[in-house]
Amino acid sequence: MGLARENLARAQKKQKVWYDRTARARAYATGDPVMVLIPVRKNKLQAAWEGPFKVVKQLNEVNYVVELSNRAHHRRVYHVNMMKPYYARGNVVLAVCGQWEEQGDDPLVDLFPGTRAGSPLETIPLSDQLTPAQQAEVRGVLHPYRQLFSNQPGRTNLTVHRVQTGSHPPIRCSPFRVTGKTAQDLEREVRDMLALGVIQPSASPWASPVVLVPKKDGSVRFCVDYRKLNAITVSDAYPMPRPDELLDKLGGARYLTTMDLTKGYWQVPLDADARLKSAFITPLGLYEFLTLPVGLKGALATFQRLVDQLLRGMQSFAVAYIDDICVFSQTWEDHVSQVRQVLDRLQGAGLTVKAEKCKVGMAEVSYLGHRVGSGRLKPEPAKVEVIRDWPAPHTKKQVQAFIGMAGYYRRFVPHFSAIATPITELCKKGKPDKVVWTKQCQEAFRALKEALVSGPVLANPDFDKPFVVFTDASDMGLGAVLMQEDEKGERHPIVYLSKKLLPREQHYVAIKKECLAMVWALKKLEPYLFGRHFTVYTDHSPLTWLHQMKGANAKLLRWSLLLQDYDMDVVHVKGNANLIADALSRRGGPELPQVTGHSDPAQFSLEGGRDVRM
Repeated sequence: MGLARENLARAQKKQKVWYDRTARARAYATGDPVMVLIPVRKNKLQAAWEGPFKVVKQLNEVNYVVELSNRAHHRRVYHVNMMKPYYARGNVVLAVCGQWEEQGDDPLVDLFPGTRAGSPLETIPLSDQLTPAQQAEVRGVLHPYRQLFSNQPGRTNLTVHRVQTGSHPPIRCSPFRVTGKTAQDLEREVRDMLALGVIQPSASPWASPVVLVPKKDGSVRFCVDYRKLNAITVSDAYPMPRPDELLDKLGGARYLTTMDLTKGYWQVPLDADARLKSAFITPLGLYEFLTLPVGLKGALATFQRLVDQLLRGMQSFAVAYIDDICVFSQTWEDHVSQVRQVLDRLQGAGLTVKAEKCKVGMAEVSYLGHRVGSGRLKPEPAKVEVIRDWPAPHTKKQVQAFIGMAGYYRRFVPHFSAIATPITELCKKGKPDKVVWTKQCQEAFRALKEALVSGPVLANPDFDKPFVVFTDASDMGLGAVLMQEDEKGERHPIVYLSKKLLPREQHYVAIKKECLAMVWALKKLEPYLFGRHFTVYTDHSPLTWLHQMKGANAKLLRWSLLLQDYDMDVVHVKGNANLIADALSRRGGPELPQVTGHSDPAQFSLEGGRDVRM
């Protein structure tokens, strides 16, 4: 019997050694924060780590009394195997620091612009049509307002921005760690903003993460990701002005002066509640904005309300679209007086204007993407150049792409089949892949292109109806088309867009190309879409989740943040429902100038401008 007990004890000891080979001795002191493995309320067979909780007392080597501050029974006994130490993570930040790529202007708005340089009056362009006496008179008018022209944003006293979230509890986003040079750059940006008085330390329960984007010069761009806050923010229904109505006012003027506010959003203060909700996390602590940052929902409506209030009573000679102000007059004497009145209002409101972007006394100016003034209103021809300059196809695949796009509108083109016959014959089975382009093919090609850029196919925009945008990307290019439905539910194009990809962009993966197509198209179509709800259709399903993009891909996250200013739905469609954008993305030939303008007021001639009633 004794031998059996001795063998049993030896076996138990051996088994214990084997079982404990990876175990580590754990001990907790009173007051230590711990995580506890607790059964899930909905399923007692499952458990999850909860905490942090506080150790109150040690009963023995393996059992502890833990205070559960958020549970009904405040104190319970737990075995050491059901506990693990809690390590507090300091305030850190979501940072995206990919390599800078040579690509022209980055569309992502700089949240912290350089604002220290002066803005002398000498940099304001004056019209060549003005006589030396008139130019001297303008200088004399502007001189008393020299403090108004500055690269330093002002602070208006006319309005404040509010963020309405109803009864929704505060959102505190999970941040990520930053180290090394990134942390140093972030600290410098925060210090600079504190010095400028645009942020202050915060004790807010709200917190949004920060995104750092590298600039071309090696510095970083400071941005805040407000997507979760925007998702619960109540929309502001303040109406945007109709670009076509604004342009009609300007077309008949002989003298025009344009002004652009200095970093307009930064000149609008936040109310006390909005300051708390604008809070963001950095390694230096929690901070909140005192002025309106880029990216907050409703910022556009607040700013348009501000400029409308600013110019109230001046609608007969001054208009504004967001931060673009234009003064228009028939006589020089009236123009000088009216420019002075607008400057008085700006100065009284505490706003500042960027001198380099002003133009004074012009006969024609570019406003909302159109050339206006001197009795003419000229639309951007680029909206149809993509189609008109479409090169003749060389292969059967290129022919199929063009016919597929043109065929989408065949119901609006009388005798479409007869016109297109010489081209469709090239697609028949047995025909060579390299097509033989005859005179009849060229005539049919020209007739179809002319049909696509004239009525009833091409429509003028109606700002009382919703817009839809189709985008697509191919291996070589990007394509998009802006459309609206008529009374019968038929969709008509308003603007065609096409762009050839740069060599480095051709190496992007599919989702980057498709996302680039969307971002590029929306920036080009911004005058039609900004401040209005619209729908984007894409045949790339992952883009429907773009607004939930995290920090795994720096470029996609940057583009996602750029799109947070738009009120849009992204809808996936099959490839055969996206023929036009697909064909535009595959259009051969050189890259064309892109449309940068706003609406096309009623019934423009596609050959030029239209007369404006004086």
